[in-house]
This record gives sequence, structure tokens and C-alpha cells, in this order.
Amino acid sequence: MPHIVIVSFARDRQYEFRFLDNDKELFTPEAAQEWLSREWEDLDCVPTNPVGKVLRLDEVLLVAQYAGERRFSEAGDWAQRYARAVVGALNRDNVFVDVAEHVVT
Repeated sequence: MPHIVIVSFARDRQYEFRFLDNDKELFTPEAAQEWLSREWEDLDCVPTNPVGKVLRLDEVLLVAQYAGERRFSEAGDWAQRYARAVVGALNRDNVFVDVAEHVVT
């Protein structure tokens, strides 16, 4: 089954990542969550929730935001791992991460 992750920083600046179920780099849900949590820490992300609780969707969105558009435009290993981690963590085949609008669908 194909998986598609699109990370958008603006309407004309969207980065698409596609891969299949048989991709050797797919993350299990646990490994995906661990990877996102590690990146959250490494990027010094700050929770947007005033209580400080971090939801999985917050991690997905803020890791993309703090990592910056350049990492996605280069479509290198980091961006590929991010896309696979998002699919694994959210257990969805298609994910749209709109950094500009602060929305994950």
C-alpha cells in the first residue's frame, strides 16, 4: 500500500514523500514515537499547550516546524525518516502537515 506525507510551509512550498509498505525503513508505532520524541528533544521544541502536555499531533507538527523547511526541500535522509515516522506514529496512509496553518490532517 502506498503512503504519502506532504509537508507544507506555504501553498506553493509543499514537499511530498511517497513510499510503500514493503519499504525496509518503515517504523513500528513504538519506534516512530521514539524517533519523534528524540527529534523533539534534539530540536528543543516548545509545547504550544499552556499546560505543557504534548500530543502526538503536536509532536508531528512542531518537529517539522522546528526542523525547518530546508530539511524538507533537500528531501534527504532526515526528511525521509520524518515521513516514515509520521505514518508509523499516526497509523495513517496519507498525512498532510501544514506548518503554516498549524494543522495535521
